This record gives sequence, structure tokens and C-alpha cells, in this order.
Amino acid sequence: MTDRKPLQLRLPTDLKAWIAAQADKNASSQNSEIVRAVRERMERTEEAVTA
Repeated sequence: MTDRKPLQLRLPTDLKAWIAAQADKNASSQNSEIVRAVRERMERTEEAVTA
């Protein structure tokens, strides 16, 4: 991914804690966990449109 744009994101405390826990569990960054979750949602949405 070469075209990255910064994004300030405000999260509820419980969601931030969940993301941090997922990042620790997967040995990844919190940013990577957010990208993964959004991409998974994007794929599900695209699949629903084509189904």
C-alpha cells in the first residue's frame, strides 16, 4: 500500500481496548488490526452486493 493517508480516529474505550488486545494476540499493530477489520467488512459488503 503506497498511498496512505493519516486519519485521526476517536474510539470508545471498550473498542480501543479490544483493538489493543487483538493487536497483542496477533503480534501486529493496532493500525493493522483496524485495517484488517475494515477490509473484512468491505469484502462482506461487496459479496452481499454481488450475491
